Amino acid sequence: MPRTVAVITARGGSKGIPGKNLAHVRGRPLVAWSVDAARAARSVGRVLLSTDDPRIADAGRAAGAEVPFLRPPDLARDDTSSVPVVLHALDWLGDDPDAVLLLQPTSPLRDARDIDDAAELLTPDADAVVGVCQAHPHPLYARRLTPDGRLEPFIAADEYPRRQDLPPAVAVNGAVYLVRPAALREHRTFLPPRTRGYVMPPERSLDVDEPWDLHLVRLVMEDPAWHPRPSRSPAGRSAPDTPAWSLRKPA
Repeated sequence: MPRTVAVITARGGSKGIPGKNLAHVRGRPLVAWSVDAARAARSVGRVLLSTDDPRIADAGRAAGAEVPFLRPPDLARDDTSSVPVVLHALDWLGDDPDAVLLLQPTSPLRDARDIDDAAELLTPDADAVVGVCQAHPHPLYARRLTPDGRLEPFIAADEYPRRQDLPPAVAVNGAVYLVRPAALREHRTFLPPRTRGYVMPPERSLDVDEPWDLHLVRLVMEDPAWHPRPSRSPAGRSAPDTPAWSLRKPA
């Protein structure tokens, strides 16, 4: 596996959910779950947290992340993308790793095994691996609402097949962005030309952006039967594949 540094990005400002990265889920701040996943992954050598908020910095340190700096204000604006934030962390390191892993705290159901399985896809002929899930609803079902209230096709098609006949489509889920630093610097995107998709199920693809999303994540994670899957063993073998969570109670 490549030598990987994880960078967890968690700024203090949040419009949809104020204080989102410190919102408590199963008794812990949201950011702590991404720190846990990164620290448990065999493919990750270091875990850095980039934040502008001292409270988030304290929460990250308590969970086991390195927080060697506070992000400068010009990298913590509402319109700041993750690319300059991760490049800032790489510049602080000084020596680029084989790969850098962007983890957003808003994907708390992504686990260590997701990270390690994605890392295995970063072969010499790939520059990045990005988490995706099945698109729902399918893009062919999308419509545009005109100013006068009419619906028009968002994607023009001669016909719209039944759900069972739709061509496969995936969407980026925001859970895993693994990229080679040279490709990130050159293309300034986490989806450079040679990007592979790591397919994840919907139950690990929840992205906390609005209060309803946080409610759904709490429903899953606060169920007593929920548990994150462990990382794979050093030999590459793991226990029988189990879902990240199940609502079936133990017998």
